Amino acid sequence: MTEITILGAGVMGLSIATELAGRGVIARIIDPAGKPGSHACSWRAGGMLAPWCEAESAEPVVVRLGAGAADWWESHGAEVTRRGTLVLAPSRDRADLDRFARMTQAHRPLDAEAIAALEPELQGRFPRGLFFESEAHLNPRAALLALRDGLAGRGLTIETEGDPSGLTVDARGLAARDALSDLRGVRGEMLVIRCPEVALTRTVRLLHPRIPLYVVPRGDGVYMIGATMLETGGKHRVTARSAVEMLSAAYALHPGFAEAEILELGADARPAFPDNLPRLRRRGNTLFANGLYRHGYLLAPAVARMAADYLLDGQTPEFMDEDHP
Repeated sequence: MTEITILGAGVMGLSIATELAGRGVIARIIDPAGKPGSHACSWRAGGMLAPWCEAESAEPVVVRLGAGAADWWESHGAEVTRRGTLVLAPSRDRADLDRFARMTQAHRPLDAEAIAALEPELQGRFPRGLFFESEAHLNPRAALLALRDGLAGRGLTIETEGDPSGLTVDARGLAARDALSDLRGVRGEMLVIRCPEVALTRTVRLLHPRIPLYVVPRGDGVYMIGATMLETGGKHRVTARSAVEMLSAAYALHPGFAEAEILELGADARPAFPDNLPRLRRRGNTLFANGLYRHGYLLAPAVARMAADYLLDGQTPEFMDEDHP
């Protein structure tokens, strides 16, 4: 039996452990926190399973490999909401909407009446939009806990300390910069609000001129709002400027957000390689799995499958480092 130790209990480490467990290999997981939590950037993710929207700025491989993410998460106990993604732009920014439409596929155009039919709360607010019907979203924290619980049911508990044994999979995210010199941090900022006065049922992306915004419903009047992508690896608190811009953009989407209660403000740094694609990099007895960038929940299932194929069957992964000089 192959002995494998995974370092890190974020989305990458738990996904690889889950994929291995499905093939009969129960790995060890070592994480100083002993559980998924705020120490990992995946704790503050949006949870959007939106491969077609990502095509606006991502490589085609992200669309192809991300297309099966919703099914993977659902099959491993996560609650996935399959209500699509609504992309909107203010009237003055219709050129941005046209550009987004040209850069993406699998959408249909909407007029004001069609937008209101999907989201009555937005009636009369936007003249045009795009609807990506096949996309989905999940609650990242609940999804991580679902993976943890699934592994616990197979007898795996997360260890807080210990020396790795057997093959090691390093899935520590940005903490692996001590071994991966080309890994950088891309900072993202988010806020969680409660606003029962607003009732949106699906992810909405607003193509705002200064700060493109996404709003993801969490249920019970709770929404996650995210926007910024800053080229810095610092894990700092959200700046006042970013908070004001996100709230202003949310207000532009729906004035009801002005009465929202702020539950959480958070910032973290997502690990990324120069081309913003993930890597599986073998160095001695260690396989590094890293660089999910902003596609953590979208690409973690595919990278986990590649890692399991390589560790157990010797198959060369599509994202093997040597194939991306």
